[in-house]
Amino acid sequence: MLGGWGYQLGHSDDPLLPLTVAQLMLTNRSPHLQDMTTGLFDRVREQRLLDGARLNTVHAVQRAVAELGFCAAPPGRTGQHARATGGAEPWQQAADRWHDTSTLTRRVRGSVRANLLKVGRWLAVEHREVADPAAWTRQTCATWIAALDRMRVGDFVKRTTGLGDRLGRPLTAAAKAGQINALRTFFRDCQEWEWLPRRFDPQRALAVPRSIAALVGPNPRVIADDIWAKLLWAGLNLTACDLPATQSGPYYPFELVRAVTLTWLFSGQRSDEIARLRVGCIRWQYHGTPITGGSTDVLASDAVCLLDVPTHKTGTAFTKPVDPILGQAIDAWQTIRPAQPPFTDRRTGERVDLLFAARARGMSTVYINNTVIPMLCRKAGVPAADVRGAITSHRARSTITSQLYNAKEPMTLFELQAWLGHRSPQSTQYYTKISPNTLTRAYHDAGYFARNVRTIEVLVDRDAVASGATTNGEQWQHYHLGHGYCSYTFFEQCPHRMACARCDFYTPKSSSQGQLLEAKTGLQRMLIGVPLTDDERAAVDNDQAAVDRLLQRLADVATPAGPTPNQLRAEPGKQLPLTVLPPTRT
Repeated sequence: MLGGWGYQLGHSDDPLLPLTVAQLMLTNRSPHLQDMTTGLFDRVREQRLLDGARLNTVHAVQRAVAELGFCAAPPGRTGQHARATGGAEPWQQAADRWHDTSTLTRRVRGSVRANLLKVGRWLAVEHREVADPAAWTRQTCATWIAALDRMRVGDFVKRTTGLGDRLGRPLTAAAKAGQINALRTFFRDCQEWEWLPRRFDPQRALAVPRSIAALVGPNPRVIADDIWAKLLWAGLNLTACDLPATQSGPYYPFELVRAVTLTWLFSGQRSDEIARLRVGCIRWQYHGTPITGGSTDVLASDAVCLLDVPTHKTGTAFTKPVDPILGQAIDAWQTIRPAQPPFTDRRTGERVDLLFAARARGMSTVYINNTVIPMLCRKAGVPAADVRGAITSHRARSTITSQLYNAKEPMTLFELQAWLGHRSPQSTQYYTKISPNTLTRAYHDAGYFARNVRTIEVLVDRDAVASGATTNGEQWQHYHLGHGYCSYTFFEQCPHRMACARCDFYTPKSSSQGQLLEAKTGLQRMLIGVPLTDDERAAVDNDQAAVDRLLQRLADVATPAGPTPNQLRAEPGKQLPLTVLPPTRT
């Protein structure tokens, strides 16, 4: 039975399992498996007849004997941490009662309870008179929030192991918000269940203050592109020699470790979802037609690999496309995967066949953080932490999502929402971070400077300047309008600059004066930027309607020469075709 589950039997360098079975039989004074009852295993654990290493092996032996039908299944895994205690006694009793009643997931209930015990320790030191939750008022809530705002890491906690250099630092805004939310959940449920009188509204009295909420927002801890590329290379080139091993060899087969590694690198899923993937979660399609019998003969074509994700933190099960190399790795593992007993899904309670299971045990949710990522970092030659903290399994989710969002042909926010399995696009924003290159490209394409400033050509008559003729009133600067030239010195301030009224400063391009100007050898051509209003910008873009609106508005506005366009039009023998500047030369 154990050999069928993937245990490596018959190795002379790993005698732990046969020795444990022999000692169990000697203790039971019987060589028959059918005589191994549940009482035998319970007695071994209670009396500590075997040491710690062999107790883990006893767990495996009892699972096999139970599968054969001779005893009951073993209790939960050994080595569970004792439940934390501390704080005011009435408060701790209420927290335990809430923990045993709430329908939240085990991990969330444990987190809320830990935060409630911190409140209990604060009450035991500062406010023993309100140690009973029924004595809390709105004023007590305000006092707690004020105290929390000034707390530091390590205050009112039972253990400080693992805090490291963070000990004594101010709490982050996210930590404060999390502790307020936990207390609000506690009082909301207790009032709803009629355990406590409704002396205040938890939604208002325990709302996160605006000063704290303003500091909490999307801040995905994306792994740098160069480090992520090295981790991808390490995962794609993983070999059996890279696997961490004990004296008896690697605990998991190489195919399983490679499948887990590529799933982390390519799927963008949480570690809990990866650990809960089920056998047959990979499906192949070719032009919409399902493919059976594997994928090795269709990868050269445009085959689509689909991954079935189980019910997860924020939604129900869904299907997403992934890279075919991930499907190949999972297919390779499923081909050699030993038959395993069914497992109880931690979230749904169903009996399922977990994909990543061996030796009758499902993969732990911390396996990626504790084993896979350090292994990849060693192979890639990168540190296990960067400026944003340790490289963890969840950071890959932000990294992959941000790369898809910043790709040359990017996925939209709603497409990423469906790919990640979120119920709301607001959740997706916590995983997407626009890169500086993408932001720079978008800013450049928006053309902020070009939208407000257009460049036109200016002709400078150097001969007129050098000869001193400018002192006699001769024009030396001419703005090229396409259809003519404007010699008005303050051209940028002229309201008629984009719809020239042909005043005394205007020289038609087809006139002899304009032709002589172009024939001069002492001309210097320059470009000058002109800020434009919305109407002028539309006129520059050859919008005839905009030109008409601009002319009507300026009909009674005086030109630099003095008369208005209406007065110039009324002068005998003076034609006044109102024109517009041609396309700009940017």
